[in-house]
Amino acid sequence: MAEIRQVQVTFDCAEPERVARFWCEVLGYTVVPPEGYGSWDAFNRERFPDGDGAWCSASDPTGAGPRLFFQRVPEGKTVKNRVHLDVRVGTGLTGEERLAALEAECARLVPLGATRQRLLYDGTDSCIVMQDVEGNEFCLD
Repeated sequence: MAEIRQVQVTFDCAEPERVARFWCEVLGYTVVPPEGYGSWDAFNRERFPDGDGAWCSASDPTGAGPRLFFQRVPEGKTVKNRVHLDVRVGTGLTGEERLAALEAECARLVPLGATRQRLLYDGTDSCIVMQDVEGNEFCLD
């Protein structure tokens, strides 16, 4: 059996570049076009001259995090994600200190287009459930 060393997380979406750029802002990633192309737009125009297809990706410039891939699909999101990203901003923190870190990150992401859904807090542990610019759920954890 082959050893798997890399994982890519794929998002179905309506506007791949918009969603990719949102996640770049969230995670400090960069949009990296396919080899031989100056942009994803140039790649998509060549591959899909009828305008039906669109792809984009976001990569961790350090190489530590997984690549995020965004692909246009015709249908809209209708139900809760079965898989979601946890943005780990409160690792090692508890109580009010953890909550403050999560709230600060939430305040940074809302102007980028994120939507706050709800706070889960039991006095020690906390998590803020959010949605990205197309309604995909993620957690500030």
